[in-house]
Amino acid sequence: MKIAKKLHFSIVVTVVHFCIAQADFAPYFYDNGPYIQNGNLALFSLSEDTAVGTHIYSLNGTDPEGQEVRYGLAFDPGSKQYFRVDPVSGNITLVEKLDREKQDSIDVLVSITDGRSKVVERVTVFVMDANDEKPEFQNMPAIVNVLETAQSGSSLFQVQALDRDTGSGGSINYYLQGAQSSLFSIDRHSGVLRIRSGETLDYEKSKTHFVTVIAKDGGGDFNGREQFMSSSASLTINVVDQQDTPPSFIGTPYFGFVYEVSLPGSEVYRVLAKDGDAGNPNPIVYSMDDGDDGVFGINKTNGRITLLTQPGNLKREIFNIIVRASEVGENGKLLDYGTTPVVIRVVDLNNNPPTFYGEHGPQNTFQLTMNEHPPEGEILRGLKITVNDSDQGANAKFNLRLIGPGRMLRVVPQTVLNEAQVTILVDDSSSMDYEKYQFLTYKLLAVEIDTPERFSATADIIIHLLDTNDNAPKFSSDYYIARIPENSPGGSNVVSVTATDPDSGRWGEVRYSIYGSGADLFLIQPASGIIYTQPWASLDAELRSKYNFYVKAEDTEGKYSLAEVFVTVLDLNDHSPAFNQNLLEKTMVIGAPVMIQAVDEDAEEPNNVIEYSIMKADPDNIFDINTSTGEIVLKSYVKSMAIVQNITKQKECIWSVVVQARDQGQPSFSTTAVLKIDITEATQLGGGPLSTFLMQSRDKPLQILAMLAGVIGTMVVVTVTISTATFMRNKRSNRVLPHRRVRRRPQKPSQGWSTWTLPRPFGRGWGRGGGGAPNINYNNNVTVGLYRWPIRRPRAPRRCPRPPRSTTGRCPPCPGGVAVTAKAKRKQRSKEDLMNKALVSELKMRLEQKRLQNQY
Repeated sequence: MKIAKKLHFSIVVTVVHFCIAQADFAPYFYDNGPYIQNGNLALFSLSEDTAVGTHIYSLNGTDPEGQEVRYGLAFDPGSKQYFRVDPVSGNITLVEKLDREKQDSIDVLVSITDGRSKVVERVTVFVMDANDEKPEFQNMPAIVNVLETAQSGSSLFQVQALDRDTGSGGSINYYLQGAQSSLFSIDRHSGVLRIRSGETLDYEKSKTHFVTVIAKDGGGDFNGREQFMSSSASLTINVVDQQDTPPSFIGTPYFGFVYEVSLPGSEVYRVLAKDGDAGNPNPIVYSMDDGDDGVFGINKTNGRITLLTQPGNLKREIFNIIVRASEVGENGKLLDYGTTPVVIRVVDLNNNPPTFYGEHGPQNTFQLTMNEHPPEGEILRGLKITVNDSDQGANAKFNLRLIGPGRMLRVVPQTVLNEAQVTILVDDSSSMDYEKYQFLTYKLLAVEIDTPERFSATADIIIHLLDTNDNAPKFSSDYYIARIPENSPGGSNVVSVTATDPDSGRWGEVRYSIYGSGADLFLIQPASGIIYTQPWASLDAELRSKYNFYVKAEDTEGKYSLAEVFVTVLDLNDHSPAFNQNLLEKTMVIGAPVMIQAVDEDAEEPNNVIEYSIMKADPDNIFDINTSTGEIVLKSYVKSMAIVQNITKQKECIWSVVVQARDQGQPSFSTTAVLKIDITEATQLGGGPLSTFLMQSRDKPLQILAMLAGVIGTMVVVTVTISTATFMRNKRSNRVLPHRRVRRRPQKPSQGWSTWTLPRPFGRGWGRGGGGAPNINYNNNVTVGLYRWPIRRPRAPRRCPRPPRSTTGRCPPCPGGVAVTAKAKRKQRSKEDLMNKALVSELKMRLEQKRLQNQY
């Protein structure tokens, strides 16, 4: 928490006493210390970035007598009122923006009263600083002049900036911004600008430098977060020139020429030099140091080199002359200097331009006739062109260029010395198209290379192209869409197709033909491309409404292109709605509708949309009909047979209704049918919904058969599903069955065992005569054997009481049972033991196999 730099606190207490019968003590504020947000506002400090409308403090006091107190705030006359207090709660709110840099403390008169006595205290609220001020430059922008000879690291300028904030927000650091920071440096704390160590100024490289200086404070709190403020200003540094650079020549290297017709005193070349110290340049004088051989002279003031003798007296072809440019001081003394070579060549006079020749001498127009699209790289042998320059050496060297449309042709060679045979080659065959250019015009240009005169010559090359059949016919569209009404007479036009061939003459003639699965009903005129229907064709949208086929455009040499034709046969309303029969019979159960249906064979809506209506009914006003579906229902008040009997005296309730079916086409067609409706009641039928359904469908035997077939099919599917599930469950359970047949001796009827004869639901081999039931081994690891299971006859529920031993030694038969001897029982047990052993052996073998499978 910030602490105010000065603490000023003054209290003015005004106590007003009233003379009353009972003593009255004045109210007073609580003094809760300087860092508490309630009390008498003493030693309270507030940051300047506090938002207007913020609750900043609460006045808190009491009255000794317990009277209710009220609070007040007042300011000195002429002072801005920064706060407002709620008189009841004592809450103080900031109502004006604070600015410590303008006012760092506020004197406030706080008061408390109980209605009789009032206490007023003067307190001082200290405004604490927030980092809300940018640094301000005191001496920038500025302009500084610096000698280019200033030493590296020397001080140039001291930047001064001021930040009115306190603490770290008032401290300033200086930085340089931009590319100039590589040449200059600045002390972060003092703001002294220097030439960076190892760098120097150079007037000849840059006369002025613009330096951007950033002044940035140390940061501080503002609105609850740390904030850094910065400012920038520009410093202009002008570099002052010093005499430290020698003269330099302008436009080097220098080359001059002496021709065979040059005269003594004629100018060969002119040199130019300037003082390197452009800020304060000295005069320049010229002289020759070496290489002139006494045949050339130079003007010391303007640098003009002249020929001093006849060209015939020159002993060399090339002269390398060293020219000096010297500065002249104020006293006429020669100062610093610079030198440069000047090359002077003695050459023949270039007085002959290049010239083109044909077979019969000089010629400037060459013509050739050829077919379009010649092979690329082919030489145009019909052009016999020769070019010649009668000069010698460099004067006879020139370039050849071919100027014309595109880059279809190129010339060889491109550089010629004295004379050459000109060859024209095909470079872009595809662009040499007769349909684009009937003739091509090129300019063959010969331009000298190394001569001042740059003599040149031109020749016109005109190539007449002959057409070839290089294009196939092209349709105006990739596909054509046509519409024709049905029942149009044979020979009616359908659509006209157009294809063009840009080739000329007979190669541009186009013939049309059609083919495809949908072209049987159509013909095309070979020359005009008009497609029409066959004379015998009859289009019917109800039979087929869409046709598509291909049309072929072909030139005289067989080049062709294709387009697709789509023909839509437009439906006409040419069919009337039709009922299945003119006299219909329906049975209507009261509360359920009956439906009639008519069919319109037109192909499209609204021609095949049918609207139903009742034209006549006997009795009248009994039935309603759904105009869209054809459902006929009784009026809502006809709910029972009793009402029906009241309407008609006929014993049989069979009523006639004339129904009309009308389509929505233009023109509209209609048809009528007589419907016999037999009225019955649902309660007259037994069996519930099934009986009702059968009664309603008694005139639809196919519907009843379909229902029965569905029920039977459902039962078959359920049976197969259950059988399959049982089979799969037995297969997964790995039931163990004996792997060999158990042989049994035939039993006598007197014994307690016999083999029953059972029906053979699974074919042969089941029961007595079939050799026993099949043993299906699902593990596939033992031999399949057949055996016959002994079937025990049912025994009596209980044994009969043992009778007295008979003299015959046999037990008399028991009622409802069979007497079994002890020998037969032992024999039966031995057979059962054998069977049990076989089952146990089989089970052990299966378990061992599973154990081995689990191990591997």
